[in-house]
Amino acid sequence: MAAQGFWDRPEKARETIQEANREKQWVGPWTELSQKAEELKELADLLEVEPDPGLEEDWGRELERLEKGLDALELRTMLQGEEDGRDAIVTVQPGAGGTESQDWAEMLVRMYTRWGERRGYSVTVLDLQPGEEAGIKGATLEIKGDHAYGYLKAEKGVHRLVRISPFDAQSRRHTSFASVFIYPLVDDEIQVEINESDLRIDTYRASGAGGQHVNKTDSAVRITHLPTGIVTSCQQERSQHKNKSTAMKMLKAALYEHAMAAQQKEKDLVEATKTDIGFGHQIRSYVFQPYTMVNDHRTELKIGDVQRVMDGDIDEFIEAYLKKFGAGAAA
Repeated sequence: MAAQGFWDRPEKARETIQEANREKQWVGPWTELSQKAEELKELADLLEVEPDPGLEEDWGRELERLEKGLDALELRTMLQGEEDGRDAIVTVQPGAGGTESQDWAEMLVRMYTRWGERRGYSVTVLDLQPGEEAGIKGATLEIKGDHAYGYLKAEKGVHRLVRISPFDAQSRRHTSFASVFIYPLVDDEIQVEINESDLRIDTYRASGAGGQHVNKTDSAVRITHLPTGIVTSCQQERSQHKNKSTAMKMLKAALYEHAMAAQQKEKDLVEATKTDIGFGHQIRSYVFQPYTMVNDHRTELKIGDVQRVMDGDIDEFIEAYLKKFGAGAAA
């Protein structure tokens, strides 16, 4: 009867199962690494008595795998924030500078898309507004995968580009800025109250690719939350109804993040940074000329291969950030 009473409370049962799964995710890897360490210790003792070059090479390779496994487990200890396990919504907005900044924003969208693909995550473009000549006026991505928000929160802030602009006929060096905002994707279990009277819903013709139907009907949807000024939009689907549903999901995530910031007495942090996409506020600089260097100003980690970084290899920056600021990190 006790067991039956427990399962009659689905919310309690779900919480217990989720807690058990979380513990399993920690115990399993730790047990495996502990056993491997013991095996390598025993093999090292054996090699001291009976040297064997072939076994020593195998031992060295296994030790390297063990160290990588320990590093990965250590990094996971930095992902214990309340929202870290959630999927993520990524928005990218160009700063002042016209076509050059819009091109830079598009480059960042590609970087995060490639990063997600490298990790086997699902990456969906929810909204993309092309620039007049090149680049984008803004974009929103949905990235789903293990601890996507926990990792990507390290990317929140202003990103600075220094290069010789391909849009400058005199080949002068330009500095451009773009802002990146990361929100945890809120699931249906989290209740966020939204009053219809607080919303302004606009429909418009989609500007991106997607077929004749998309471009000839007002299928795209933009939702403005009047009390906070938060705006979300979606033009991914041909159906206006589906786009509205997705835009509402994005708004729900943004409002949840806004509420979390308010609890931490940082109500105006996100909106304030949106007005400061410029010098003195960047978290990272990407220099293409006269030399190549990507420099994270929070951790002082520098990587000289800028093309590798732009191709989505940003894990070193994320790991350095998480190890420095820990689970409570906030960009």
